This record gives sequence, structure tokens and C-alpha cells, in this order.
Amino acid sequence: MKFGPLLRSWRKGAGLTQEDMAIKLKISRPNISKLERDQIELKAADLIGWFQATNAPEIAAAMLCGADLTALTEILTRVSTLIGGFILWM
Repeated sequence: MKFGPLLRSWRKGAGLTQEDMAIKLKISRPNISKLERDQIELKAADLIGWFQATNAPEIAAAMLCGADLTALTEILTRVSTLIGGFILWM
């Protein structure tokens, strides 16, 4: 499975820059970029750190349960957009 696009999406969704992630995960900014482009292998510890840094425990739990992470990310993005629109409407 390719995690790069998902990692980028989760990072941006949390409002973090690559530099922010590098600091949080204690790895270099170029390696954050390489992870997001699937150019280096994602280690389990880095994935767990990514979930913690982006406050995405629901995605970690879904992954452990075998859920399709791409579909889950899309659903969560849509729900977030709907909630944001509803709040603005009120």
C-alpha cells in the first residue's frame, strides 16, 4: 500500500508543515518529503508518530481493523467539509 498521499493529506489536514512534522517526528524535513512521495519505506514507528502528531487516532484504529484508509480519509474530509458548511450556515 502506498501511504505517501495519505500522509500528506493527514499532515495538511492537521495544519502542519513538513518542517513541523520533521520536528515532531525527529526526522529530517527531506525525509518527510520522501515519505510523502513514497520514496523511502515507512516504518511502523513513523506511522504511529504521524498519527499522534496529526491527532488522527481514529485513522490508526481503522487501519488496525483493516479499513480502506483511502476511502476513510475521503469520507472524513467530506464530513469535515459538511460540518464546516453547516456551522457557517448557522
